[in-house]
Amino acid sequence: MYPASFEYYAPASLDEAIDLLNKHREEARVLAGGHSLIPMMKLRVLRPAYVIDLNRVKGLKYIEEKGGEIRIGALTTYYDVITSDIVKRRVPILAECASVVADPQVRNWGTIGGSLSHCDPSGDMGSSILALRAKMVAKGSSGERVIESDDWFVGSFQSALKTGEILREIVIPTPKPGSGGAYLKLERKAGDYAIAAVGVQVTLDGSGSCTYAGIGLTAVGPTNLRAKKAEQALVGRKVDDRVIEEAARAATEDCRPTDDPLRGSAEYKRAMVGVLTKRALNKALADAKRSR
Repeated sequence: MYPASFEYYAPASLDEAIDLLNKHREEARVLAGGHSLIPMMKLRVLRPAYVIDLNRVKGLKYIEEKGGEIRIGALTTYYDVITSDIVKRRVPILAECASVVADPQVRNWGTIGGSLSHCDPSGDMGSSILALRAKMVAKGSSGERVIESDDWFVGSFQSALKTGEILREIVIPTPKPGSGGAYLKLERKAGDYAIAAVGVQVTLDGSGSCTYAGIGLTAVGPTNLRAKKAEQALVGRKVDDRVIEEAARAATEDCRPTDDPLRGSAEYKRAMVGVLTKRALNKALADAKRSR
């Protein structure tokens, strides 16, 4: 099926894009990589009268580290994340996560900002962003505002962006020495949406105690979720097998899965969250010990 007719804009600046978005408001949609928007338009789930393509806007595609933060432009592709030396060295959880998104075509063209703005509860990137306590920088006609990752995921396919705002940048605190991360995904086949997925980021001090724990969950709730009970089970403790088991059990309580004829029952998904959390924690902790 072809999309319904629409008027196409390709602004040369972010300010011009914001002006167009404010002019047309709910009738407009922003195009980044297009791998979420275009299929929904083809199915006529979305029928925007105006499409605002950001790909001619300069200054939205970068990965840089400065001032104790890693900054990622909203038009940065999954491929850029996978191949970035900064990401691989500082936040490898993001490279792991990006490497299991869909297929090579999507990874080569799909963008981090587009994925996060789309807010699909089965989207991979959200759980890693939550685990890293990232912040989103949104720009609108009245200026910029910073949105914590905990506040970003408002509902299924609903971000915290206000009408007329565009996600400009993702900001991640640079992890301290002794940090490690992992993203593990259970899927029916390679490139599929997750049945369940878990992103874990931890930091250990010199004595082996956990000083930071971030755990994000994908596809087991109305949005990407933080497993706060599981995090609390780790922080301030020396993490051994017993503590890992406790955190994994807590993660099964944090999630809110539903029955799905394609991807399994809520009970199955909950059990898989426990398994994936345990495995991801073991991997993240091993990485953290090596980096101390």
